[in-house]
Amino acid sequence: MRVVVDVAGSNPEEGNRLEQDPRVGSELLCVVRAVLKKIGRKVLVGDRVLVGSVDWVDRRGMIEDTFMRKTELSDPPIANVDHLLVLFSLEQPRAEPFNLTRFLVEAESVEIPVTLALNKMELVGEEMLSSWETKLHSWGYKPLFCSVDRNLGLEALENILKGQTTVIVGPSGVGKSSLINALRSAPDTSDGEEIDKLQVSWHKWLGDQRVGIVSKRSGEESTPRGFLADTPGFNQPNLLKVTKKSLAQTFPEIRQMLSASEPSGCAFNDCLHVGEPGCVVKGDWERYPYYLQLLDEIKIREEIQLRTLGTKRESDVRYKVTEMGVRHAEPRLQPKKHRRVSRKRINQSILDELQEEDTDPEEIEEDGALRG
Repeated sequence: MRVVVDVAGSNPEEGNRLEQDPRVGSELLCVVRAVLKKIGRKVLVGDRVLVGSVDWVDRRGMIEDTFMRKTELSDPPIANVDHLLVLFSLEQPRAEPFNLTRFLVEAESVEIPVTLALNKMELVGEEMLSSWETKLHSWGYKPLFCSVDRNLGLEALENILKGQTTVIVGPSGVGKSSLINALRSAPDTSDGEEIDKLQVSWHKWLGDQRVGIVSKRSGEESTPRGFLADTPGFNQPNLLKVTKKSLAQTFPEIRQMLSASEPSGCAFNDCLHVGEPGCVVKGDWERYPYYLQLLDEIKIREEIQLRTLGTKRESDVRYKVTEMGVRHAEPRLQPKKHRRVSRKRINQSILDELQEEDTDPEEIEEDGALRG
């Protein structure tokens, strides 16, 4: 796992106190400490981590701990992003409303700002663009139409992404990597002095950088244009963190109806908006069938989880407070799983095996025949 050094020799939570340290901005190839794997703490892309046992010659180290995350996405797994760009294409492949709804629900569940962009606008006519704009406005979104091939709408999109850490999600083939390359290749002269000061050539940083190339300056505040994270295309999000109670809040239409009915709201606090008495969410909006379909899917998943895991499940992690008053996580061992087997039990198992070997199958058959 590659780690970019942001702070060297001080607490990352306190900021970089050694700004001129030459180690800042360098890359380290790190392994994850075994105890983190035992307690089930995964290290995600975008995590701020504590690295120890650093070999600055070979550029290697060990990830010893992860710091608290501001945000976390499960699909795709990434941490500490502050903006999410949902990218679909109008054609090749054509955007499908229900699949688009799944992506938007996953994005809304993270509770970070969401921007919806539709690529390949050059492949459709004005009537199709107007139809999609009207549809998405009724959903509660203001879409941004763009074309990477024709360089249309990219300037407006760049202004939205400026100064933010953005992750781009969407199905395969919609143009995520092409969009990232197009945005990276646009020169930005605003921080020319900073680039000259750090002696980084223009073509190295502001040139066309393919997705997957990690800049060695990514630990620096090098450009006001922000950071972009590409993700592999997948058919549909799994919605594992969306519950039947939280699903309604991922639909802007429901939020708007609940807000308009304040302070009364629905008659029941646990209303799922499926026709309960006193429910203010009526079913006369376009995506209501999608809401019901997703709700049924989540109910089935939660019932399976309840039967499999039960209601009470002990955590795999336990916390100890150190002398300095800091909580330290360590793995919780399963009862009797790691207990040494007694000698008496070992000897008894050996005797049982010997007794089974001494027993002749033919004698057993003859004995059975005589008894018969």
